Amino acid sequence: MTGRNTALPTTTTASTRREALNSPNRRLRRALRRPTTFIVGGAAVLAVAGGIATVGTQPAIGEALGMPTASATSGPALDGTDLDRAQAAATIATAKDVVDTANAKTDTTTLERRIDALGDYRKLSGGALTSRIVSTVDASTAVADASATQDKRDADAKAAAEAAAQRAAAERAAAAKAAEAARKLAESNTPAGAKATASALAASKYGWGADQFQCLDNLWTKESGWNYQAVNANGGATGIPQALPGSKMATIAADWRTNATTQITWGLQYISASYGTPCAAWAHSQASNFY
Repeated sequence: MTGRNTALPTTTTASTRREALNSPNRRLRRALRRPTTFIVGGAAVLAVAGGIATVGTQPAIGEALGMPTASATSGPALDGTDLDRAQAAATIATAKDVVDTANAKTDTTTLERRIDALGDYRKLSGGALTSRIVSTVDASTAVADASATQDKRDADAKAAAEAAAQRAAAERAAAAKAAEAARKLAESNTPAGAKATASALAASKYGWGADQFQCLDNLWTKESGWNYQAVNANGGATGIPQALPGSKMATIAADWRTNATTQITWGLQYISASYGTPCAAWAHSQASNFY
């Protein structure tokens, strides 16, 4: 291993010093979780943060192992095969972290084989050891990247499923609301429902009591039988109040052809303006056969 620069950097970053624990093993694992790759003595040791492998430099390996770093006075603490094996141990620890934290859908088979192959690093040295370190780093990078991609796919799929569920819930609510409105409309369009609506509106809006409603009942029973679909074949008078033409009732609402309440609202307004009360309108109808 002649010509190798075996000296470690003489300083460690302030953040590594703050985060490292007293235990050598814990210091190593803390250092490995830094978002960097150790580049020492020509071999690379992967460290992963946030599921993404990156490459950089990290002078903390000696400190993480509990060994003094090189200095101008003390010289290198690790060199040669010892340094390679320290890198191998760090690579295995990081690779196992990658396997443990990988998305369940990510295939880690190749990386696990690389970890097993590097497991006998104490018996290896030189090019064979460096080659296994590099192949483990590459496999760790591939798994970390694939896991991060799958995490994003899972998150996107979950968000899409939640959005679809929300849309479906909104559609169900809208359908239920429309069904309830249709039910109420159908109920109010029956003769009984129309009479109940007319009685309530006559009392609340015009102050007409039961006697006036009886006159109204007589009048509209004669005119249309309280049928909102009634049309006079002779003149075209339309609806419960027999408006002529029926389009007059559009002043109340556009649904005058299909909504008994719209027809009743217009009819009561017409009686109030033209005759004052339903009984006066009924009296006119009896005398003239129209109102």
